[in-house]
Amino acid sequence: MRSKTLALAAVGAGVALVLSACGANEAPAPAGGGSTSGAPAPSGGMKVGVILPETATSARWEGFDKPMLKAAMQAQGLDADIQNAQGDTATFTRLADSMITQKVKVLVIASINSELGKTVAAKAATANIPVIDYDRLNLGGSSKYYVSFDNTKVGELQGEALASALKGKQGAQVIEIEGAPTDNNATLFYNGQQKVLKPLYENGTLKLVKSQKIDNWDNQAGGRTFEQFLTQNGGKVDGVVAANDGLAGAIITVLAKNGLKVPVTGQDATPAGLQAVLRGDQYMTVFKPIKEEAEATAKLAAALAKGDTSAADGIAKQTEKDPVGNRDVKSVLLTPQTITKANVKDVITAGYVKASEVCTGDVQPLCAAAGISQ
Repeated sequence: MRSKTLALAAVGAGVALVLSACGANEAPAPAGGGSTSGAPAPSGGMKVGVILPETATSARWEGFDKPMLKAAMQAQGLDADIQNAQGDTATFTRLADSMITQKVKVLVIASINSELGKTVAAKAATANIPVIDYDRLNLGGSSKYYVSFDNTKVGELQGEALASALKGKQGAQVIEIEGAPTDNNATLFYNGQQKVLKPLYENGTLKLVKSQKIDNWDNQAGGRTFEQFLTQNGGKVDGVVAANDGLAGAIITVLAKNGLKVPVTGQDATPAGLQAVLRGDQYMTVFKPIKEEAEATAKLAAALAKGDTSAADGIAKQTEKDPVGNRDVKSVLLTPQTITKANVKDVITAGYVKASEVCTGDVQPLCAAAGISQ
């Protein structure tokens, strides 16, 4: 889940961008996080419950995951009840309790935080309902399966891109704005970044100014934090690690206000993020083919709904370490891809984002130059 180069116009564009990164490019969620729109699920299909976390900080959950999970579950003959907790832990708990009471065959959760996910998984276990941790591993939990991307690799891609952008600029000053401390994915992103960047900080190739995790992935809080760090550093920065496109958009707004343009990383390949990359305001984003994540989850859910754990184990052939629970969780870990101005077209060609969502206003000629046609 970004345009700013010149003074006033740039700042105005940046504000619009942050709004876009907060979900303006997605279809509005039903009131209270209601079930998905679109074609009805096949009648008589085995019931699967899916709970997504929020819509406020990333456009992906409603714009990508929801419709792609719906389609993938239908393709497996499953009747998927897909809800969104809208960032509220009480709503998440209520939705989970309802699905458990309805005796869904499988529960798929992208939890707001690990503690909540752990509690929900424990409740499901008492009802003999298998749980799949979707996109986010719940540390210390009991879910037997996990489907996501190689999130350490996501961070490595971000670190490698920033290092490449700052190559030859000895002592370049870097600010890091990271994801939520309660989100294990944010920790994995950070770990991956540090595999690349920490040695460069230590040998003086780069200089770390400040690094801060942002509660709830709050884009506005991320922007404010970045602005404070920038001010404290005398208005100087050469590059920024932003954990996702939403945070990148807020940071780019601050940079524009201060007449600065430096390499900024991102993640999720949102329409707003891709626009920022094409404008040159954001150096890169990370493309995670969510359709693959949804399809793997649906196949896993179908096997578990039938009670076929052997088939499920054949799908989840990898493992992810849960350091809190001291256990290895059977996993499907998919491969992320770096997206720069040179290959924005790949995301659109693959059908994850429409050209009409990206190639608007001042970005239209940039799309043409990048070989993107509507």
